Amino acid sequence: MIVHHKRKTSPKVDSHEHYPYQCKRRAVRSAYPTVAAYRPTGLCLSNRAGQSLQLHPLSVAHGLSVETVADCAVPKQRRKKEISWQAVYYHFQKWSADGSLQRVWQQSIQTIQADLDLTHLNLDGSHALAKKGGESVAYQQRKRAKTSNILPITDAQGFVVASTGIVAGNHHDAFDLKPHLRTAFGSMKRLGLAIAGAFFNADSAFDTLDARKVCFNHQVIPNICENKRNRKAPKRGRKRFFDPAIYKQRFISERSFAWMDKFRALLIRFDCKDANFLGAHHLAFTLINLRHLFATKG
Repeated sequence: MIVHHKRKTSPKVDSHEHYPYQCKRRAVRSAYPTVAAYRPTGLCLSNRAGQSLQLHPLSVAHGLSVETVADCAVPKQRRKKEISWQAVYYHFQKWSADGSLQRVWQQSIQTIQADLDLTHLNLDGSHALAKKGGESVAYQQRKRAKTSNILPITDAQGFVVASTGIVAGNHHDAFDLKPHLRTAFGSMKRLGLAIAGAFFNADSAFDTLDARKVCFNHQVIPNICENKRNRKAPKRGRKRFFDPAIYKQRFISERSFAWMDKFRALLIRFDCKDANFLGAHHLAFTLINLRHLFATKG
């Protein structure tokens, strides 16, 4: 007598949810779960808002996104196109090259002109690592990397009122300082800022004869820490003016640099052109100058 044993076969199902390895391996086109499969979505909507929502059974069961009936009814040709990143970067390059972003920053200075404290001005440099190289990029020994340098000038409260251009990282801070200071002081005067009689704080790296002459020509008092390496013998005659109490207030510029470092595009440079990198700084300077106007009083 021959006994035929029935071979156990795995059940065939049409859904991939419970038996992912024992199915017909075909995607589910449309499946409506049972009543027990529905889960509460946690939406607390009014009757009017609930009527405008069209909930698909699968969206409720599996937590998918919910779309409104109004959005689904709008034809594709009427919907606005999303702005691409190419368009944003195109306008950013255009406005950086033609000086539009610089004028926005200058307008922010005039907006907060009543809040500025020009009793003393602070000058210091800020290096940024340049990962992809570009214009005005060179190796900096102290940073052990290729960097770019910029020299912003802040007031007594940390607002950026002037700045130099982009300088390669291999140069010292006093490189081309005379034309840079002339341009910075000239731009502040054109904006209507009264800088006559202000103290100009800078560290010993900026202690040059040309820098002091430019300060005197613009009626600014240089409060620069004397660099002892500039002379082998002590200077004869009257000592140069230096007030340590006023010089300590130069630390306010470090706070402004900390605000600048919050912008990732300025902390590490990826722009190859100086105009684009300087335009990003102008945007950051604008936000730093206007940040207290939008601060909420708690």
